[in-house]
Amino acid sequence: MTGGREGSKLALADYLRELRTRNSWTQSQVARRLGSSQSRVAKMEAADASVSLDLLVKSLLALGASRSEVGSVIGKAA
Repeated sequence: MTGGREGSKLALADYLRELRTRNSWTQSQVARRLGSSQSRVAKMEAADASVSLDLLVKSLLALGASRSEVGSVIGKAA
């Protein structure tokens, strides 16, 4: 993985955690919203190697982040 992708992945993972805590959601609540598991959400927030950029972006959008917010996070990481 290139440095740019890794940086974007870390930034998106951090933004997912920020969005979750700002809304006072638990990882389990986020998992239910995404149709996933709490352990998967934990891996997403940790930018685990098994988590793709695509999954992070789709999850953020599903949780209510706007495309411009996601784009801004990626842009700042580049």
